[in-house]
Amino acid sequence: MSFLKILVINAGSSSLKYQLFNTDTGEVLAKGLCERIGIDGKVKHSVPGHETYVEETPMRNHGDATRIVIRLLTEGETAVLSSLSEIDAVGHRVLHGGSEFTKSVIVDERVIAAIKKCIPLGPLHNPANLTGILACEEVMKGIPQVAVFDTAFHQTMPEKAFLYALPYEYYEKYGIRRYGFHGTSHRYVSQKAAEYLGKPAKDLKIIVCHLGNGSSISAVDGGKCIDTSMGLTPLEGVPMGTRSGSIDPAILQYVMDNEGIDIAEMTSILNKKSGVLGISGVSSDFRDLDEAKAQGNRRAAIALDCFMYAVKKYIGAYAAAMGGIDALVFTAGIGENNSAVRAGIVSGLEFLGIAIDPEKNKTREIDISAPGARVRTLVIQTNEELAIAIDTESLVKNR
Repeated sequence: MSFLKILVINAGSSSLKYQLFNTDTGEVLAKGLCERIGIDGKVKHSVPGHETYVEETPMRNHGDATRIVIRLLTEGETAVLSSLSEIDAVGHRVLHGGSEFTKSVIVDERVIAAIKKCIPLGPLHNPANLTGILACEEVMKGIPQVAVFDTAFHQTMPEKAFLYALPYEYYEKYGIRRYGFHGTSHRYVSQKAAEYLGKPAKDLKIIVCHLGNGSSISAVDGGKCIDTSMGLTPLEGVPMGTRSGSIDPAILQYVMDNEGIDIAEMTSILNKKSGVLGISGVSSDFRDLDEAKAQGNRRAAIALDCFMYAVKKYIGAYAAAMGGIDALVFTAGIGENNSAVRAGIVSGLEFLGIAIDPEKNKTREIDISAPGARVRTLVIQTNEELAIAIDTESLVKNR
């Protein structure tokens, strides 16, 4: 078996993103998005070198969406495959695997039951992820399905990092602990950093800053995660686009009493109306905040400062936790593309050996370290979909 063709699926509540990979080259053969599933239905399908194909078509459920994806991949002018049989396996992004899964796994009844069990820990994502798996099992009978968990990479954290200072029985009864997220990205990027530096991952202390609308920081010591900023849910950590990040938990009761709202509405506020959107009142998009700041908007400037300050504190904390740092890595939408945010975060970290070259920081270079800096500061493009495809290939080849 020279190479495999792997279909990567990321199912949302009313959407289904997909990419088809040739794992020998890492080439994306086709990709697309089915959206408005259960409403009216629209699909965008892209093949390199061709115009994006757009079709509005009813999709009652994710099964319908999967059938449409297969049709676009195998029939007519949009096709890149001669038949469904050319797909060797399907890799699925799954948000929450709890503490049971430390690596990706081939889907069976036990895995499906475990994903269902984790629904209370990932109520917005796990049901949709599971729906995507079940839809593919129905439409693509006999083709192996693989679950790749956002939480898996972080399961190497020690108890001192993942336990909360709550009654221990809550951990035993309900699994309340830090799980962490964006694990596929943190693993992929930290491995790429080691490759770029030409050193074994086991010899490196790396801090990864996955900065996007959702952001998380991780401490990777010897190739293993020892701490990460997100917690039981993706709400903990630094302020994000619309999420509050870590706050004093007593704030919830105080706001609920004064506003006359219940916990469901409070949780919605923390997830959808807080973060840099809540502080700025402008936007959850950092590009809009940069523009508003340039126009003299004080609250937009404060929102950016709060975000950069929080990330800076995690970098300092994780350098202390690991007893040093060899590389600081920025990735994801903001980390890869916002030079001003990168500069703001590293400003003042010279005492750790972190310094960046202002001119390199404005370019697309990977290494933006200042000359003589003890710590290498890298900008590495994440590719969670390719990481899922690679995991899927490995499992299917070795089963």
